[in-house]
Amino acid sequence: MHTDLVAALDIGGTKIAGALVDGGGRIRLRTRRPTPAREDAETVMGAVESVLGELSGSPLWARTRAVGIGSAGPVDASAGTVSPVNVPGWRDFPLVSRVRRAVGGLPVELVGDGAAMTAAEHWQGAARGYANALCLVVSTGVGGGLVIGGKLYPGPTGNAGHIGHISVDLDGDLCPCGARGCVERIASGPNIARRALAGGWRPGPDGDSSAAAVAVAARAGDPFAVASFERAAQALAAGIAATATLIEIEIAVVGGGVAGAGDVLFGPLRRHLREYATLSFVRRLTVAPALTGTDAGLVGAAAAALLGTAR
Repeated sequence: MHTDLVAALDIGGTKIAGALVDGGGRIRLRTRRPTPAREDAETVMGAVESVLGELSGSPLWARTRAVGIGSAGPVDASAGTVSPVNVPGWRDFPLVSRVRRAVGGLPVELVGDGAAMTAAEHWQGAARGYANALCLVVSTGVGGGLVIGGKLYPGPTGNAGHIGHISVDLDGDLCPCGARGCVERIASGPNIARRALAGGWRPGPDGDSSAAAVAVAARAGDPFAVASFERAAQALAAGIAATATLIEIEIAVVGGGVAGAGDVLFGPLRRHLREYATLSFVRRLTVAPALTGTDAGLVGAAAAALLGTAR
């Protein structure tokens, strides 16, 4: 029985999670800290070191062979740096070298959070057994990652598959990235909520104006909520179809908070996909909800570490 473990870090704007993960993808120990996202670079790194300190204090640490990091992006895996949009204190922050120093020189692998979720879904989730897959994270933003020829394809810097910034509306709204009509600008949770409110949807007595609340309203038949999810699904379908046409993916796996809307999202998504994925070689494309849930970042970071140690 293979007893080696890998350490995994899942770094985002809200939390820094850490785990020790075995070769079967099982989490043996976990910990987390809130991300001090508004603080300076060293304060954020201090939270990472605190998570690593708790992991390395465990008797299991002696079996740990490598560290995998899935981080909010942009990341630059070739340089070992991260510049998460929602952690302003980190710009070109040398995360790989700092983590390596904190763990006594173990190998460290860095991927973006979209690639981490993709690695998790290919290893343990809905993309398991597929040689060519696109996995999407639809939440505050829209990220993604690719599996090509049975292997995670992070690209040179770790950002390949970033479907959120494919333009699907040539004259659309300006996206914060600088382009127009990006998938993210239409399909992310905050943009689903923004569009529903602009159309005339009103939150209930609790004042919840999140995309999850819009999903509840859509399920109850509110026309403005339904229309906002319809538009989001159309944007996602156009981006997925473009990706499939380019590289012949067999499955698109959709995770993230917005995927929790269930049929409110997946119904119109599958319908619109039939309209966009029309060529013979993309017509059999499957769409499935992600299976690895909130642990996707940790399981995917572990997968990246295992892939790194296998090279």
